[in-house]
Amino acid sequence: MSIHEGHRQRLKGRFRKEGLDNFDELYVLELLLFYCVPRRDTNPLAHTLLEKFGSLTGVLNASREELEKVDGINANISTFLSLIMQVGRYYQVKQNEPGKILRTIEQCGNYLVPYFVGREVETVFLLCLDAKCKVICCKKVGEGSVNSANIPVRRIVEMALAVNATTVILAHNHPSGLAIPSADDIQTTHRVAKALEAVEMILADHIVVCKDDYVSLVQSQLYKPQDCCSI
Repeated sequence: MSIHEGHRQRLKGRFRKEGLDNFDELYVLELLLFYCVPRRDTNPLAHTLLEKFGSLTGVLNASREELEKVDGINANISTFLSLIMQVGRYYQVKQNEPGKILRTIEQCGNYLVPYFVGREVETVFLLCLDAKCKVICCKKVGEGSVNSANIPVRRIVEMALAVNATTVILAHNHPSGLAIPSADDIQTTHRVAKALEAVEMILADHIVVCKDDYVSLVQSQLYKPQDCCSI
């Protein structure tokens, strides 16, 4: 058994015994690299990645294109590392199965945040509720800002009508920056609300997400919806 192989076995054994709680992020990254870098010392590569992206979170948030600019990172490694964050998002989203009751803005915000984990581009989602504030679905409207031409208000209305929603919550993320609604966000909120009102649906809120934080336009007093559920 080589020195490198012995290190791999010791690190894997420690994880099986202790879990990750007491691991330094260097060792967490090494452990991940074991499964896509066979028969090679992963310590130097882990150091290089952490120096390049600043932290384990930075590495896992990096795009495949950014990762592959690092010497020693091939398509197989970049695909594996980018998969980690997306699997985490998939897991969290799948816990939010349809049928859940969302009666407060806080419940809606917490429900929506996982949909944006690891997303590097601005993405818009539509959360659709029935008359009892039960989740019907949460669908991706598209990528780009909420006021961009490729995400028309008409499409949002059509998606809500297709599932016979009573109330909807619009949500999008700010991948770089703060969860602070822009002037365009506010203007689009009112345009969407007016269009939904014409088909007897209510836009209960517009939530802006940044990482694990979010801002509600209703709570910020930037938008006031019609009365609906208990939101």
